[in-house]
Amino acid sequence: MTQHVLFIATNAAVIGPKNRKTGFFFPEIAHPFEVLDAAGVAVEFASPAGGWAPYDAYDEKDSAQKAFFESKAFRRLHRSRKLSEVDAADYDAILVPGGLGPMVDIQRNAEVQRAIVRAWTTGKLVTAVCHGPCALLGVDLGDGKPFVQGKKLTSFSKAEEYDYAREDVPYELEDALRAEGAEYSSAANWQPHVVVDGRLITGQNPASAGELGKKLVAALREVAASR
Repeated sequence: MTQHVLFIATNAAVIGPKNRKTGFFFPEIAHPFEVLDAAGVAVEFASPAGGWAPYDAYDEKDSAQKAFFESKAFRRLHRSRKLSEVDAADYDAILVPGGLGPMVDIQRNAEVQRAIVRAWTTGKLVTAVCHGPCALLGVDLGDGKPFVQGKKLTSFSKAEEYDYAREDVPYELEDALRAEGAEYSSAANWQPHVVVDGRLITGQNPASAGELGKKLVAALREVAASR
């Protein structure tokens, strides 16, 4: 039986006081998509507003990025479904890619939070990479505690942000996750780092996106085998 993963992408094309161009970071969709597609996992796309999903950092020299850019999946991404019209329980997992865009319209978004709660409370996998874990902030499963409290996870680190977009982002993501009680860890700047804590899988940065895809496939196979 085919398994399905819902990518929740940003609609934000600019961020910060200088209107820095942004969107989703291209390899953070292209690399997990390549892994999932090769494993026979179906991928669908949603976004807060639906429709166009702006992107950043496309590299045509990266074969996975070039293949995704030329794929039907890329065209579907730009006709993404409106998240409020999607039920996350219809998927086996959700994945929130990064880029700076999510720090505009994904973080503390009520529909995104609703999707995470719906996925988690119906036993699905929740995954995010780089700035994508900003989607986890403010999520409450109904017990009054932050969703990330006591959970092992990672995200784009404060050290990485210092040289990348410190003046553009509204806050330091690492600090915000720690403030809600997350057991945060990171590797050296721009090095792959993926953390698996039960049904929560997070990746630190763009270099972690492919590995996150592999961990997600492994987790999906475990789920399928247990049925």
